[in-house]
Parts: sequence; C-alpha cells; structure tokens
Amino acid sequence: MVRYAAQEISAAKSARARGSYLRVSFKNTRETAQAINGMKLQRALTFLGNVTEKAEAVPMRRYASSTGRCAQAKQWGVARARWPVKSAEFLLDLLKNAEANADTKGLDTSNLVVKHIQVNQAPKGRRRTYRAHGRINPYMTNPCHIELILTEADEVVQKAAVVERTRLSSRQRGSQIRRAITEA
Repeated sequence: MVRYAAQEISAAKSARARGSYLRVSFKNTRETAQAINGMKLQRALTFLGNVTEKAEAVPMRRYASSTGRCAQAKQWGVARARWPVKSAEFLLDLLKNAEANADTKGLDTSNLVVKHIQVNQAPKGRRRTYRAHGRINPYMTNPCHIELILTEADEVVQKAAVVERTRLSSRQRGSQIRRAITEA
C-alpha cells in the first residue's frame, strides 16, 4: 500500500492518483499544481486544456525569478505567468486517472474537488554535456513525484444575511442616547 501525504481525508469519499519519477520540470509542475488546488474537477480539466492551448496562464509565485510578465496573469492577481504545456499534460493525465478511480468507486464525478495535490522532487537524472577545451559539465533533469486526492464537495451552505453595524464614536453614541431620551 502506498502512503499519501494527506492521511486525514476519508478514503470512502475520495479518489487518489499518483505518478513517480515523472520526467517533467519540478518547478513548473509545482506552480501548475498550486493553480488547480481547490478547483472543481471539471474546472481543473478545462483550465489545463486552456493552458495547453495558451488561452489561460499559470501564475508563477514561488519559482518566478526570471519569468516574464503577461496580461493573462492579471486574473490571478500577479504579474508573472507562463504556459507550462508539458506539466499541464502530465497533470491532465493524472486528473483523468483519478476521475476514473472515482468512477470505479461509485463517487459522483460531477461533484469532485481537488482537495490535495502535492509535487515533490525526484532524484536528478544525470547526463553530461561536452564543452570546449575538453571539459565536461553535468546536464541534469529535474523530475518529480505528483500525488493528488479528489473528494466529493461538501454541500454548499447559504451564507446568513449580514446585519451591518456601523461603528460609532463615543460622541455619536452619546447624541443617539440623548435623542432617544428626548423622544421618550
């Protein structure tokens, strides 16, 4: 049995999927995974499809040191964003796998939410590149492990009507009290 990082999530109402030693950029995949974390399944699938078509961008928050700016990043409230197509395809495949697992369990696939998604670094792939003057430098890949858990969304509870109370200064409160006394 494989151990997932999130153990407190109910196994009866959730579906899981994971990939190990995937040859896709760790940094780009981490940013893409954080973008879809908490989304409904159908929205996450359309978002990743839009990323591959470059219709929506993935916000780069942590690993964004030399990332360029784009207008599509405004919807996330950031300036830097990219379109990591390979990462989006890997995550799309994992989401479809988790959806199939949920369907096998008999869960309602129209009501699933990405509850947990985690990307970890895998061991680097070691190759070498040959340089001028007989030198050799490392030429490493940065693969990753991905795990995700889909759960059925809780029932949406309507928000109670908010009673607006304005803050009054002591002078305003005193004048209200005086007015109430004179009217009574």
